Amino acid sequence: MPQTPFDNAAWVKAEPKLSVLIPFKGDDACDLLRALDEEQASAEIVILDDGSADPALTARVQATIQAMRLPVRLVTLAQNEGRAKGRNRLAGHARAQALLFLDADMLPDNPDFLGRWIAVGDAPIAFGGFSLDRTPVRRETALNRAMANQTETLDAARRSLAPEKYVYTSNLLVQRRVFDSIGFDESFTGWGWEDVEWAMRAAKAWPILHIDNSASHLGLDPAPMMAAKFEQSAANFGRMVQGHRALVETFPIYGAARLLKRLPLRGVWRPMIKATALAEALPVRLRAFAMRLYRAALYAEAV
Repeated sequence: MPQTPFDNAAWVKAEPKLSVLIPFKGDDACDLLRALDEEQASAEIVILDDGSADPALTARVQATIQAMRLPVRLVTLAQNEGRAKGRNRLAGHARAQALLFLDADMLPDNPDFLGRWIAVGDAPIAFGGFSLDRTPVRRETALNRAMANQTETLDAARRSLAPEKYVYTSNLLVQRRVFDSIGFDESFTGWGWEDVEWAMRAAKAWPILHIDNSASHLGLDPAPMMAAKFEQSAANFGRMVQGHRALVETFPIYGAARLLKRLPLRGVWRPMIKATALAEALPVRLRAFAMRLYRAALYAEAV
């Protein structure tokens, strides 16, 4: 059960045009909060601690919130509810008609980031993209950086070619009227695909706009954590296939998974592919190919 919300002094009387909704579990979102507060847009922030169980982190976040001029509410959960349910809960606290889902490990790339979102108006759904422009370069996250740069840090023109495929809750605007009719599917657990699946359902009724209003993804993962997330996501990918097969069949990862499903002895060669992806001494390009192949081999069990 959630604790009593912690509100700063600006919360009570605010009438925001935009509600920024930020979930976190263990991440320190204070840099993001301070960056958003610098802009002083007509916005509020609702931040959800999804079971971090870290009193020191809670104290830091509360202290940051108290010093902010933007209206902010912190909701702290004693136990983790998961990505889909947590975001549905965040929307329940929002007061504006425009909801901006933003991950705690993001940092706006533009000084008028919130103002640009407000200027979008009443577009039903819009995705602003993400970059690595402000992300520290570290050896342990080189693989994640390389893979993200190849397939995810795309401009609006490229994302618009497959609108529902390139929708992530890291920087996603949704109007209240849309979200009230189409929330996140809480049967998705663990990591992965709940945002893309949501976009597939939403796109049947509402257009998806892609704009260039990016935020940098600071939370790149070391290779072992990437592999662990892919392992978690296989069941979610299978659930998405069941509900949206015709569309998912157009994804390259689906074709690769179907091909690998035909090969025998996956239990023998799949660990070898993973070991290649994790080997920091190997070229990053080779490791990236191996990690994608490993993910496809995992998804072979679900297609």
